[in-house]
Amino acid sequence: MRWLPDNSGIIFGMARGGNENTQFYWMTPGGDAIEKLTDEPTVRHNFAGVSKDGKQIYYTSNKRNRNFFDAYSMDLKSEKETLLYKFDGNISIAAFNDSGPKIVISRSGIEKSLDNDLFVVDVKTGKETHLTPHEDASEFGNVEFLADGLLMTSNDKSEFEALVHMRQKNEAGNDWSAANLATSVVYGPNWDVGGVTLSDDSRKLAYTVNNDGFSELYIRTIETGGKPLTSTIAKAQDQIKLPAQGIVGGTTFSKDGSKLAFSFSSATQNGDVWLYDIKSKKLTQVTQSDRAGIDPKTFVPPELIKFKTFDGRDIPAWFYVPSSFKGGIGGIAEKLPDGTIKGTFPGGLAVIVSIHGGPEGQSRPGFNPLFQYYLSRGYAVLDPNVRGSTGYGKPYTHLDDVEKREDSVKDIAAAHEWLTTKGGADAKRIAVMGGSYGGYMTMAAITLYPDLWAAAVNTVGIVNWETFLQNTSGYRRRQREVEYGRLDRDIEFLRKISPIRKIERIKTPLFVIHGKNDPRVPYTEAEQVVDALKKRNAIVEYKLYDDEGHGISKLKNRLELYPLVADFLDKYMK
Repeated sequence: MRWLPDNSGIIFGMARGGNENTQFYWMTPGGDAIEKLTDEPTVRHNFAGVSKDGKQIYYTSNKRNRNFFDAYSMDLKSEKETLLYKFDGNISIAAFNDSGPKIVISRSGIEKSLDNDLFVVDVKTGKETHLTPHEDASEFGNVEFLADGLLMTSNDKSEFEALVHMRQKNEAGNDWSAANLATSVVYGPNWDVGGVTLSDDSRKLAYTVNNDGFSELYIRTIETGGKPLTSTIAKAQDQIKLPAQGIVGGTTFSKDGSKLAFSFSSATQNGDVWLYDIKSKKLTQVTQSDRAGIDPKTFVPPELIKFKTFDGRDIPAWFYVPSSFKGGIGGIAEKLPDGTIKGTFPGGLAVIVSIHGGPEGQSRPGFNPLFQYYLSRGYAVLDPNVRGSTGYGKPYTHLDDVEKREDSVKDIAAAHEWLTTKGGADAKRIAVMGGSYGGYMTMAAITLYPDLWAAAVNTVGIVNWETFLQNTSGYRRRQREVEYGRLDRDIEFLRKISPIRKIERIKTPLFVIHGKNDPRVPYTEAEQVVDALKKRNAIVEYKLYDDEGHGISKLKNRLELYPLVADFLDKYMK
């Protein structure tokens, strides 16, 4: 959703029933009239942005071939669509420069996971120039045009994503050849930089640093001048003092660059918009999001813990303990030097181990209403970042690639051991759950370690790697194969690690959830495991939602589903 620069209207995207085939619309500022800009229900449109004059939008679309994406612009007055760049692969528009006109295209890697390349394209001539030749799997993102080149984040030749300035040495704006480019690191901390935003006049820069899961927010100034034009990024940075430790997103400068707006949430504060006045350094909360009458003092923050896994590696995790248990923060009375959690846990805690999706994702301590609901029902939650998670350096994210897939499942078994030896848990009351890739991890956990779990919940999860890759959306298949393994090369391995092939080992009561319109993990994955378990008369419950996609989003469905899940856990864990 974007306001047009002259406030004449709003551009927004909408997909139906979770099918992710977004169409674009224009709406009057008051919402009294809506006009459809695209009308291709089987086509996916990925929004990139609005031109500075508000006359055009930029986006990619798979209208030419459902397996590939091309880059387009649309004139909002005439609604004429222009093909800017055609490519037989998975691309996105990383940045655009109206005055060029030039666009930066990001191409996803086809041989390595978490890998992409950037190309600058002259829209008038069609000439493209490769900007980021590299050898190791590397990521380049958060791209912004500067007067003398580009600003971006990159982990090429580094463990973490640094803020990088790619500068043209001469003939600014015209010569993108390798010989004319000089790249320097603006800020390279021991954590990932992200959320890069420029003011409209390119004189101010905001960015975030993901410090062990928590956001840090910084502002710098940029001076432009000389012939040819050069952009000088100030060494001094102004760190904004946030309301608490939490997560920042959606950074946006005001038109005059005097203020910075952003969203903020923490484990105990649901998301709100905040406004920072750069001159006075005053931070103001703009919105007061509804809490449905719930006392915010009842929300529980997590403790960051680390547990040892099979190869001696430390695995970070967020541990939430219900406030019904006596002790300090989140019910944790004391954390001993060896990591043991010591508190008052009569009979031992009932714990949910929640595994994030991705696998290129990271569990962070933002507001999680579902966790808070389970906590209110008396459950502790362990939210681990097993190997393969982002946020802990490039090597860590590749520890579960292809043949190392089940090493990450061993991390989940190690989490169970930590909970029973140091986390105050009742070994007979530990459940495992996850969605998407986390759903696969849930299924792998109960097939590889069937005696550990009291209950399990699989939401839109993968159970059969072969059928998943055959039936997922075509544009996603090759993108996913570089992470999981290829059907034409690794088929025997993919079959070997598929939970459906070990279905007879399941002893754990299982709740399976899926959306009928899921374009990523087809609902037939859920049908396979449910049918197989019913044939064995095993304990399995199943909820299929006809109006959902890759996850359960609609309020009416969430209000129905999650009490059922909690009741299911009560039945088998209390």
